[in-house]
Formats: sequence, C-alpha cells, structure tokens
Amino acid sequence: MTDNIAIDTIIVGAGASGCMSAIFSARYGKKVLMFEPNEKIGRKLRITGKGRCNVTNNSPVEEHMKNIPVNSRFMYSAFSLFSAEDTMNFFEELGVPLKTERGNRVFPVSDKAEDIVNSLDKELKRLGVDIIHKRVESLIIENGLCCGVIAGGREYRSGSVLIACGGKSYPVTGSTGDGYKLAESAGHTITELKPSLVPIVSEDKFCAELMGLSLRNVNLKLYDGEKVIYSEQGEMLFTHFGISGPLVLSASSHIRKMEKNRYKFMIDLKPALTPEQLDARIQRDFAENLKRDFINGIRKLLPAKMIPVIVNLTGISPERKINSITKEERHKFGGLIKSFPVKIAGFRPIDEAIITSGGVSVKEINPKTMESKLIHNLFFAGEVIDVDAYTGGFNLQIAFSTAYSASLYL
Repeated sequence: MTDNIAIDTIIVGAGASGCMSAIFSARYGKKVLMFEPNEKIGRKLRITGKGRCNVTNNSPVEEHMKNIPVNSRFMYSAFSLFSAEDTMNFFEELGVPLKTERGNRVFPVSDKAEDIVNSLDKELKRLGVDIIHKRVESLIIENGLCCGVIAGGREYRSGSVLIACGGKSYPVTGSTGDGYKLAESAGHTITELKPSLVPIVSEDKFCAELMGLSLRNVNLKLYDGEKVIYSEQGEMLFTHFGISGPLVLSASSHIRKMEKNRYKFMIDLKPALTPEQLDARIQRDFAENLKRDFINGIRKLLPAKMIPVIVNLTGISPERKINSITKEERHKFGGLIKSFPVKIAGFRPIDEAIITSGGVSVKEINPKTMESKLIHNLFFAGEVIDVDAYTGGFNLQIAFSTAYSASLYL
C-alpha cells in the first residue's frame, strides 16, 4: 500500500487531533500515513460527552483561554489560526449539523458522537489517507531530524512525524501513554501526569452507603480552604469509593494540587429554595408529623437512601419525636440539606480520567507550528501536550487547534 510512495508526513494516532491534522495536511496536497493500533479511528471520540461528543465551545478565543488553567498562553497562536467557529464550520461542511446548548457547549444535532467520527473517517478516505493499524514502537531520528517511525518491526520513512496519540486516560480506547514515551525518547521533558475530569475518592463512609444514588438538580460547591473555586448545578452520583458524575468530573479539573484536607465539597440538595423557604417547608412537614419519629417524618424532603445518613449527621436520635426537636436542631437539619459536606481524599486512578493533565513541556514546542524545539520535523498535537482545560468542549478545541497549526508545517 505504501511501498514506492514517498510519504510526506506520518501521524501517530487517529484520534481527534490526528484525524484533523491528517485531513488538512492531505487537503494541502501532502501524502499522509497514519498509525492507529485500534481497528477503528476515533475510539475515544465515540464515547466523549456520554456518546454525544461535545465538539467545542461556541465562545470567543478569550473565553477558551480563561478555561485553560495551565499554559493557556501557549494556545493563543493556535486559537487565532483555528477557532471554535472554524471547528463548527469544518464539521458542518462535512455534513454534520451542530447545535449549541447550555454553557455554549456544541453537539451534533443528532446527539451521536458516531456522526462526528464517521464524518472524519469519510473525509480521510476521500483524501486517500492510508491508515496502518499498528502501534508505533519508536521514532527514527538521524542528525537531529525525525525522518520516520518503526512499527511492527518495519521502518516507515517520511518528511515529518506528528505525535497525536493522546494521554494516559481511558487506556481502553488506546490512550496508553505511548506519545510520552516517544517524546521522551527524542529528549523531551514530560511534566507530571495527573488525572483531570476524574471521579473523586472520599473517606466518608456514608458514600458507600449511598452507592448508586444519583442526585439531579443539585448545586455542588468545591472549596479550596474557605474559598469557593467551583459552583455549578446539575447531576452527580455516589459510588463505593466516593462521588462521580458530571458535576464532580468538572469540579475535579479545578483541583490543581491534591493535598489532604485542603479541598472539600458542599452539596446543596435544594438549590431552588432559600434557607428561609426550606425552613418553612421543614416546619410544614414537622407540623404534619408531630408524633412520629424524626427518621419517619422527613420522607417527603429527601431521597430515601439519604435520610439515615443526614439524620446521623444531625446528631438527633432517629427515634426522637418530631414535637421534641428544638429550633436549633431544626436549623442544623436544614443547614445540612443546604450544605451537605463531602470530604475529598484524592483522585481516582488516571485510567479512569477523561483527560490527562501534564505532558510534553510547552517550553520545548514552538507554539505557532507545534514543532519540537529539540528535533526538527517532529510535531505534537492534542492531549500529549501539557495543556488541558475545564470541561465544556474546551479540550477538544485544543486538540483541533493544535492539529490545524501543525498541519500547516508538516
């Protein structure tokens, strides 16, 4: 298939950044060869956004920069070259209608990530991009130049090589950290790899008791000491190890340095009610159940699984009659409903994270071209670079923008 054909560029990885770079490189007349160990392209893309694929965030460059907590300045040139608007135009031109939802998150109208992947696959085939389903074992570097790769024990020569094989998160999709090893072999520095957009471990025993309980329309606040650094309304889930779900994954990306007892969560179980409105509601429920045990008189207020947990946290005996509960005790009960505390002990492992934080040091990559400053004709794009963002389509835009920037120089 590739014998006797001069390869202009080799792209390692057929995920979001690899596919985008391959398409534009091929459109510019380059002969492109991709390596992807999975049988199909875009395996991680297929499961992003719960299978809906949040392709970008429909907001200006400044908003994207604000949502990148580390090394945002590195992205300025790439965003200027290829913005969220460019991403949206790209997919709509490939025949995928898009829509913008809450928080400016952009999804395919069909709500199917498969449509995004299929559009990329179709365009790669139209452009004649060859894909070899093998893992790249090493780079071919001669006299400070990257001039190909070795895969399956065979040499493949090319004018340039782009490493776009993702991070270490979701290894089942093929993101096994190969890009870091290849970069290191070329002399690059890999900054500390940490999970981002990841479930949280808690030492609170009640999390295991609440396992499987999904909370909807709650407000989750993340505290760094006494300062609120994240607050959002939505869904979350209790698990055997702690908590997970959309709110928790988003909050996790705001924890930049995990330290014991530094961070904590507070859950507002009734965000639609002010403390005064909630107290009035509690008083009504109490008035209807004056002679009942405390644990049996609050069933309308909370999910059944939460009742014994919250009763225990109030310090009020479950068998206490409601007519004997003091005003202070009632306020404490209401306070727990508005601020239910969850201690944070750590992150779940990186292979459960959606994004890897850390990667190839941006100090060693040209921000305009994505070319290595150490080895000529070696380029990087996407999650392998030490840039990651909060949730909301910002991480995929990083992948697409860095991929496009690289494609201009491959």
